[in-house]
Amino acid sequence: MKSIMIAAAQSVTPSGIIDRYPNSYNHFVLPFVIGISFIIVYLLIGLIRVLYHLTGEDRMKLLKSLFIPKTALKNIRDIFCDCLIHTKIWKRKPLLGYMHSAIAFGWFMLIVLGHLEVALFAPRHLEGITEGSLYYPIFYRFFIWMNPAHETLRGTVFFFLMDFFLLYVLSGIALAMFKRVRSIALGMRHTTKPSLADRVALYSLWAIFPLRLLAEGFTADLSGGSFLTKPVNWMFKAFFGNELNFMPTWWAYSICLGLFFLAMPFSRYMHILTEPLLILFRNAGLKVRKPRKGFAEAEIYACSSCGLCIDACPMNTQKKNLKYSSVYFIRFLRRHNNRKINEIADKCLMCGKCAAICPVGVNSPEIRRVQRETLNNNLKFDYSYLDSTSAIEKPKANGKILYFAGCMSHLTPKIIKSVESILKASGNEYEFMDKDKGICCGRPLMLSGKTEAARKTIEANRKLIEESGCTTLLVSCPICLKVFKEEYNLKGIRVIHYTQFVDNLVKEGRLSISKTSMSMVYHDPCELGRGCGIYDEPRHALESIGELKKAPKERDESMCCGYSLGSLTLDDKDRGKIAESAVENLLTNKPDCIVTACPMCYRAIRSKSTVPVKDFAEIFCDNIKLWD
Repeated sequence: MKSIMIAAAQSVTPSGIIDRYPNSYNHFVLPFVIGISFIIVYLLIGLIRVLYHLTGEDRMKLLKSLFIPKTALKNIRDIFCDCLIHTKIWKRKPLLGYMHSAIAFGWFMLIVLGHLEVALFAPRHLEGITEGSLYYPIFYRFFIWMNPAHETLRGTVFFFLMDFFLLYVLSGIALAMFKRVRSIALGMRHTTKPSLADRVALYSLWAIFPLRLLAEGFTADLSGGSFLTKPVNWMFKAFFGNELNFMPTWWAYSICLGLFFLAMPFSRYMHILTEPLLILFRNAGLKVRKPRKGFAEAEIYACSSCGLCIDACPMNTQKKNLKYSSVYFIRFLRRHNNRKINEIADKCLMCGKCAAICPVGVNSPEIRRVQRETLNNNLKFDYSYLDSTSAIEKPKANGKILYFAGCMSHLTPKIIKSVESILKASGNEYEFMDKDKGICCGRPLMLSGKTEAARKTIEANRKLIEESGCTTLLVSCPICLKVFKEEYNLKGIRVIHYTQFVDNLVKEGRLSISKTSMSMVYHDPCELGRGCGIYDEPRHALESIGELKKAPKERDESMCCGYSLGSLTLDDKDRGKIAESAVENLLTNKPDCIVTACPMCYRAIRSKSTVPVKDFAEIFCDNIKLWD
């Protein structure tokens, strides 16, 4: 892209060169050059601003990552797959994936091939263009018409490839137009409402390639063409004769390119240029530290406003809540609309589904969490409850398993009893960390933005865990698991969820299981699946008990139960609607029972289900033979 931009900029040359080589310049290039110059300057200023707001540590981490071969290769692969081919969309919605890749990859190939065409053929066909010169006209097909190209084998191949990829892009544009009218046909129930800048950029983009076809078709008999542009030339000559006035089409083409680039920074299409930067940041291990600066700003401008997150958001079960989806949160961050930003940030369930399906990989829940942290930064918090830790009897695991049930498991005692039964049945010695008294893991505090309070809580818990002498920390709550793994830094201590623990016992043959004829469907809890990537272990273990049926939406597309601690303002009625939708999805294939592995999901799903709901540990406890 940079080489093409340079070539285009060089099309506007000093008047002396224009006079010397009259066939190598025309004023029609000005709209394009103005637009491309503007976007280059805007990008440079934006890049400096983003890098300036990164911490010194993050800048150094980014710089080092560029020279690590493994990371560099991942950058190239991700940019190619995510920015050009759009593999993430292909996997979920093939027709939509084709549309995006046709426009993105097709346009990229037109730029690359066009630049090669200029480099290979311009010096021989354009007066004043010599081998090794830095001056190559970007609109080669226009400038060549006064010096007709002699078709060689190479020329014929280039003409064919240029026409092929132009047709490829046009097919994507046609689908994009159809999507505006009938988005459901491409797998999207909801789409975003375009802003004024979005519309200018959108209609310019739609016009660029048909106009390119017309412009190159008008001059195809002189500058060369293939299966697409030559028939256009023949058709227009048949209607209008041999004297075709081709200048209006070339001017229109240049104007649409210029308009597109001028509108791009203020529209959704800015993601075309910023997404590669986001990939570099993400692969370097950078994290969101402020809601609108540094890494977060790169995420905000990389959002394509495609609207896939609207369909994914669990709150879309009610039309009134569509405005709380991530795409509008990102949009309001760009516009600095603080009232809307705070409202949406607080309402979110933080289930992570939007981040899981985002084709760009924008982690909007993390931006929301940091936004909440900014709002709650000056709020006083009572830390006196931490003083009670001195009264907690210090657990003594000494090489044994340390079991941490967590707050929500204590509200569902059968889960704790089932986990303890499994521990005994497998012959594992363990210590119950929070049997009588305990401290919350800190995850709810982090979700609400009370980061400092969470840090103090984590430190108090970490001390208890490390001093216990345990080698394995077993948890039954996905909420606890995520924070233990990500924030506690428990060196030398394996943190494991009870689904993983039971799966290992099954694989090792340490549980005597009674197989049943019962059919089950497994519900992936948000924090366990999307949060920690644990999908296979629960399923593998459950298959040892009975038939495991699939749900239409599962794994990273699993539906939130609605009762997540992430939302600070969602009312019980709305949560109930979300739970009903999740249960409907789980019962699609008519299982005998629903199994989940989260105490919060267990309570929510059970309240709306028409079939029995079992906790993962509970169903194993019901089907194992205890040792004598």
